[in-house]
Amino acid sequence: MKAVAALGLWTRQQLAALGQATHLFLRLLGMLPATLARLRLLGDQIHFLGNYSLAIIAVSGLFVGFVLSLQGYYTLQRYGSAEALGLLVALSLLRELGPVVTALLFAGRAGTALTAEIGLMKAGEQLSAMEMMAVDPVKRILAPRFWAGFIVMPLLAAVFSAVGVIGGWLVGVVMIGVDGGAFWGQMQSGVDWWYDLGNGVIKSVVFGVAVTFVALYQGFTAKPTPEGVSRATTRTVVVASLAVLALDFLLTASMFSI
Repeated sequence: MKAVAALGLWTRQQLAALGQATHLFLRLLGMLPATLARLRLLGDQIHFLGNYSLAIIAVSGLFVGFVLSLQGYYTLQRYGSAEALGLLVALSLLRELGPVVTALLFAGRAGTALTAEIGLMKAGEQLSAMEMMAVDPVKRILAPRFWAGFIVMPLLAAVFSAVGVIGGWLVGVVMIGVDGGAFWGQMQSGVDWWYDLGNGVIKSVVFGVAVTFVALYQGFTAKPTPEGVSRATTRTVVVASLAVLALDFLLTASMFSI
């Protein structure tokens, strides 16, 4: 009986958390007009999330392009298709690696920063003080950060993919000696603007919304103690990473199955 009661209590807690998260998500979506009316706050958060994540995104994209080109060349060379290296690098980055790896890095860099920031505000009773002054902390604190993540994530994914293609060109053409015209020509003829590039943008937008919301929700619901903030920051990385991978499977199955 105790096990059944414990299971029932756990199920009830999870359903309550799901309802709370859904309510917060819908509130954030409805606050788009209010966020656009405060462009300065939105711009500050875009700078915080995007500019401070740019270095790790660019460097990671460069090395991913290096490895992808190197491994792709050795694989394609077996079948006499080394000229298709540019197409392989571009499709791998635009369809999968660009959005997914960027989202994982974004969760580890910007997501944890958001959770820690919101959690520390809650621990310092700053959010409660705002409520006492009739200021909605969701509208003033969470909404600008949420929509900033929505805007920044596709831009970072584009930077990651672009730098990755350059890294693939450096290894494939400059170092290995693949024909440069074939590298760019295969890429230009094989990449479809909507089927490949457009679907990659959609993925990055969805991942940006998911990662940013998870980070904000974990910080907003964290226990107002140092230990609670620490656990919330850890949960942000775990939950956001799993959400990105699960969403990637669902989006890939729906986009590229036809």
